[in-house]
Amino acid sequence: MPAHLDTLAALPPEARWRQARAWILAGDRDFFTALRRDAPLLRLPQVTVAARFADCEEILRRHDLFGVALYAPKQGDYLMAQDDTAQHWREKSLMKCVLDFEDLPGIRTFCADTARRLLAAAPGTFDAVAGLTRAVPLALVQERFGFDQADPRQLFESSYWSQMDAFWNQPFDANPDADRIVANREAGNVALGRYVAGLVQRRGADLAAGVTRDDPVTRLIQLARSGGLRHLTPERLVRNVGGLLIGAVETTSHAVCNAVEFFLANPGPGAAAREAARAADPERLDGHVFEALRFRPAFPYFFRTVRAPTVLGRGEPHELPLEPGETVIALTHAAMFDERAVSAPESFDPGRGLTGNFVFGLGIHECLGRAIGAVMIPEIVRQALLLEGLETDPIDTRGGPVPEAWAWRWRVPT
Repeated sequence: MPAHLDTLAALPPEARWRQARAWILAGDRDFFTALRRDAPLLRLPQVTVAARFADCEEILRRHDLFGVALYAPKQGDYLMAQDDTAQHWREKSLMKCVLDFEDLPGIRTFCADTARRLLAAAPGTFDAVAGLTRAVPLALVQERFGFDQADPRQLFESSYWSQMDAFWNQPFDANPDADRIVANREAGNVALGRYVAGLVQRRGADLAAGVTRDDPVTRLIQLARSGGLRHLTPERLVRNVGGLLIGAVETTSHAVCNAVEFFLANPGPGAAAREAARAADPERLDGHVFEALRFRPAFPYFFRTVRAPTVLGRGEPHELPLEPGETVIALTHAAMFDERAVSAPESFDPGRGLTGNFVFGLGIHECLGRAIGAVMIPEIVRQALLLEGLETDPIDTRGGPVPEAWAWRWRVPT
């Protein structure tokens, strides 16, 4: 039995997930290899961890068997906390309509211009998390999504605590700070709800006066005002406008930090990425960033709740029956290195693209903003890679799961 699994077996059962989670968050690929080879479905008291591609894919695609019930206490009746309900179907379709693919070139240009401006204004040193990786998506939400007259700090707080509670404060985490996180999320929801209600009222008045804009918030309000969608009530309108913010900031920041850190720590891929960043076509870099995120994803796993009696690993030696109410962890970071599904998984290949990995999730709960993230994240990374002589301190997570601060230094052109 490999060393990692020996170590787990020697721990009291209730302590095993805590140790496994620490290795997962550290991106310990030796642990992932041990799981795929010797414990593809690792049953622990709190969760069952799936490490192979096929099992992770089944967990994420089969929403009839593996659902998102654990999100409901955190997100209420928001569409992403539902599994293929009428409301989920309808509101996700609406959100896809207002997040037009036709906006993507403009979003990319906006992110490039904003990142360049923020970097040019810095004296060759700053906190990249506050100054860039969170600042660019916050600016995008305000100026391109339609969240005008908002306090950026309030938008950040609401987004941050919502994500911290939903993704990193689940019962199986046994977080000693759980109550404070919930309280901060609830306070952020109140503040965001108050702001969004005022925004909807203000924008509705503008539309009534003939003042038009073209952004996702305005598009949603126009749909609601048309009267053609009887289920898009004022309450649902406010909820979905708020949802435009929640997923845009922290996930982007985390992904950008991970990609830049990967390139700085790996000279070969880093040099190739810098060369691509200097190309006239900004999309030359995209595949490099997506591949870096296979090595260092923002979310190393996704969790689901078993909805009906089922079996994972059917027909395999590791076949495991599961009962309703059990929590399963699709350890997608490990799955993206499964040689059964990924060609030469240890090789850095920027030609892989996005369709064969789990960077944005999979199935009906795939990231709603996937298309926007797929231009915003590489563009912020590109501007970072264009800096001359970039050096950094280690990323500071302040003991948590996400980058909270990151000191950068670079040569400022004279």
